[in-house]
Amino acid sequence: MIDPALYRAFAAYNSAMTARLYDTCAQMSDDERKADRGAFFKSVHSTLNHLLFADRVWMSRFTGKAYEFGGMGVDIYDGFSDLRHAHRDMAADIEAWTQTLTPEWLSGTLRWTNIAGTVTNEQPKWLLVSHLFNHQTHHRGQITTLLAQTGLDIGVTDLPFLPEYQS
Repeated sequence: MIDPALYRAFAAYNSAMTARLYDTCAQMSDDERKADRGAFFKSVHSTLNHLLFADRVWMSRFTGKAYEFGGMGVDIYDGFSDLRHAHRDMAADIEAWTQTLTPEWLSGTLRWTNIAGTVTNEQPKWLLVSHLFNHQTHHRGQITTLLAQTGLDIGVTDLPFLPEYQS
């Protein structure tokens, strides 16, 4: 059985890394953030939008709360400030939601229909919550690579070496 404390730690990590990522991205001009850098979602800006998109999609499935999101690969926000604010709020929503998780809920099954409304899926909830956090880390890693290519570094990103886990 999965301990909800694991997801609480991942949610806190997500909030910390999201804040650090946006602080670093703020050092770039809007044109630099939106430049096609050859990434899957092309730019830093569009990859940030994709992260928010996926978080909103999964959280709407987990909680039933309605979040605004477009289609896959469609930027939700054109302006960096609006995107940053919305992403910070999403990270806070995820942290608050993880406080409500129980082993019983995590051991259940989630049934959902894709955003196109064409395919219905069913998977264990613990697996899907794990995917939410794995997906965030995956795309943050892509962004940190793009940032490093421009000479920007967000610092240590390894969970066990964050200040809150140091004795």
